[in-house]
Amino acid sequence: MRKRLETHRILLIEDEKKLSAVVARHLTGEGFAVESSPDGEGLMKRLAGSSFSLIILDLNLPRKSGFQLLLELRAEYATLPVLILSARDGVPDKVRGLLLGADDYLTKPFDLSELSARMQAILRRAHPAPQTTLSAGDLTMDLLNQKVRRGSADVTLSRKEYALLEFFLRNKNQILTRKRIAEQVWGYTFDTGTNIVDVYVSYLRKAIDDGASQKLIQTVFGQGYMLADDGDRK
Repeated sequence: MRKRLETHRILLIEDEKKLSAVVARHLTGEGFAVESSPDGEGLMKRLAGSSFSLIILDLNLPRKSGFQLLLELRAEYATLPVLILSARDGVPDKVRGLLLGADDYLTKPFDLSELSARMQAILRRAHPAPQTTLSAGDLTMDLLNQKVRRGSADVTLSRKEYALLEFFLRNKNQILTRKRIAEQVWGYTFDTGTNIVDVYVSYLRKAIDDGASQKLIQTVFGQGYMLADDGDRK
């Protein structure tokens, strides 16, 4: 069974009724929610407050050309993905469309599977999947379930130890000063008279490094700490 795509709202602007119906039917079968329009009349009003993920835009349209619509669109919606679908297959037209802000340009006739693939590529760039895990060496952090494992063993951490480890993992192989750690994890201006960072780093070391052959948390004397992932630095 073909894997269905994440549901995205697509606006298809195409004046050829039969082609529009074929494309809409295919994309609906692929898991998209498709709305069709024979021209770009009232496009800005239609987009206001909408949640379209991508626009498929023909160029040879009544009233306004696709180029003019794209120009107007980019003035108001700089990042809304647009895929041009046109019979105009000349290089100047392709170059113009891309320079005006289209994310891709597919010429007619085309294969429906290629249209889907190009849309998926655009949507992956525009809507990247959120990161759900962080790792270093054999240590993994599951951000969804807030669980930590070192090798095959679960690691139990306090809320603050977890936050500290997450900060280290998001900035692994970087030297982190005590001031930066305190401000990011504790959320206050660092007081040089407190050793809270050192205390919690010690707690964290005991939790994740004790008994492990690879020590992840390193002290960089005179500067701070670093979570070193040798695999990333090779």
